[in-house]
Amino acid sequence: MSFRSRLTLFFLLIVIVPMVSVAVVLFRLISDNEQGKADARVAQGQTAVIGLYRDEVERAGTAATRIGQDRPLAVALRTGDPAAATVLARELLGRYRVRRIAIVRGGRTLVAVGSPQATATAVRQWMAQSGRSLGRLEVSATTATEFTGLARRVTGLHVAVQRGPITLSSTLPGLASRPLPRVGTIDVRDRKYRAASFTDREVRIAVLADTQENASGVTAGRTLAIAVLAGFLILALGFATMVSRSLQAQIARFLAGAKRLGGGDFSTPVPAEGSDEFAALGHEFNAMASELEARIEELRRERARLQDSIRRIGETFASNLDRDALLQIVVNTAVDAVAAGAGRATARERPGAPLEQRASAGDVRAHGEAIRAIEARALESGEPAASGDDDEVAALAHPLRPDEGSVQGVVSIARRGAPFTPDERELFHYLAAQASVSMENVDLHELVQRQAVTDELTGLFNHRRFQEVVDSEVERGRRFEQPVGLVMLDIDNFKSVNDTYGHQQGDVVLREVAGVLRASSRDIDEPARYGGEELAVALPQTDLEGTYLLAERVRTAIEALEIPRVDGRGVLSVTASFGVAALPESADGKDALIAAADAALYQAKRAGKNRTERATRAPTKTAPAK
Repeated sequence: MSFRSRLTLFFLLIVIVPMVSVAVVLFRLISDNEQGKADARVAQGQTAVIGLYRDEVERAGTAATRIGQDRPLAVALRTGDPAAATVLARELLGRYRVRRIAIVRGGRTLVAVGSPQATATAVRQWMAQSGRSLGRLEVSATTATEFTGLARRVTGLHVAVQRGPITLSSTLPGLASRPLPRVGTIDVRDRKYRAASFTDREVRIAVLADTQENASGVTAGRTLAIAVLAGFLILALGFATMVSRSLQAQIARFLAGAKRLGGGDFSTPVPAEGSDEFAALGHEFNAMASELEARIEELRRERARLQDSIRRIGETFASNLDRDALLQIVVNTAVDAVAAGAGRATARERPGAPLEQRASAGDVRAHGEAIRAIEARALESGEPAASGDDDEVAALAHPLRPDEGSVQGVVSIARRGAPFTPDERELFHYLAAQASVSMENVDLHELVQRQAVTDELTGLFNHRRFQEVVDSEVERGRRFEQPVGLVMLDIDNFKSVNDTYGHQQGDVVLREVAGVLRASSRDIDEPARYGGEELAVALPQTDLEGTYLLAERVRTAIEALEIPRVDGRGVLSVTASFGVAALPESADGKDALIAAADAALYQAKRAGKNRTERATRAPTKTAPAK
């Protein structure tokens, strides 16, 4: 095969193979782009429909507030006259331009007027001025058909509304009562639709877009890409033929010049005599060499600027309060900065705990042996460690020692083929040292957070944290219809202990009793010091009887305590009185729950102390619905 033929074949190979790769990637990108457009259109339509739905719920809520202020209807409900209430509700339908009004009390529907297709329902608890519940008021200002028509006009997409398995309304014929996916593709009458849906109470609302437009866009894009690639191929073939015919005469001279450039000699230009295309190529080659030399110098400067930037990033690590995110940034930055193949960071959850991997980058498994070996060296010595220059896999490790204390973790990196340069080692150790400073800040931040919610004497949560926990658990219990228990205890005759043995002895008693309460509580319970010698514990998912049983266990354990006296003259015994309450058995709401438990506690005190009393339901005042 002649040189010209080999050159032509080589040129065709370096053009055709990349073109095929580009074509595959381009086709995939076109398909993904069109799919992304379809998904974006559906997402945009879903956002608009959600906004319309919320507007309808808000409009229904406004009407519900006004209906809740209607005195005749309230009187009819209070006197137990559902027939009169139904008549009045029908009048209110027209007055407030709503589609449905329903009133439910005790699981029974007292009044239900309007369209069964009503949707976007606003719900209000209707309370009389006396505090008595008149029921749950449900108001809808639109029907499913009206809503889908409005959404169709606004978004230009198909919209469907389902209640359970039944389709209330749909702008897409043939949908029937098919289940609607949260996000996905469904077939309707041999056509595919991209669907996205959301749920409000028992109603599911979906937005659907025809994927036929997406398929047309993909076909058009691929046709254009094929035409462009075909034109480029024809041009490449012609250029290859021209170059192969003219290159032989001057190939040796260009080869010599290329060898000099390949050796890093940019001072000697490639010969470019004459006025033909090769002369022009020679001039361009020389210009490229000059540009390359300038770019190399620019890269050197960019590398210096990059190192400065990385150092500045390192300085920001000290202010980061997310330990795992910090370690991930350190590992990623270190691997990128020194061109490592892999890296990871391990840390202890707490002093004395085993090391656990918290962050990684690259193929850690392929470099695992070298990383484990270098980490072991760094942990053993407590100092930075590096592999030997002759090792097949180069590795670096830096121990994390916040405030020069014990080693709390280690950051390590590794790569194959070349050892790390001194500059790369310095940069890596700098980043790891900054991570140690940041971990110290994280520990200090967590300590301050714990101190802000912890009682210093007993180690239990303080009063503020107790209020937050009870408020949160009551709201969660109400949302998921789960019971919430509350135990409040008071140490009997605590003032006598302080007066007789001193306040230091009183502190010891408090700590011992708090220890019993903490040991008797579950992991999900929240024991706290309520104030003075009064302690409390919130019990999620616990009814009144379960709360009472826990209180009795704690009371018995406290009664069995033998507390050493601070003067060394024997031991003391103490008792405690308990009051227990639970939602929904004994109270409604956080304040009522605490008041019920507190009242039960004082009942235990009055009944002779060292006992547990259950709260009884007391009338509570609830603000009327606005």
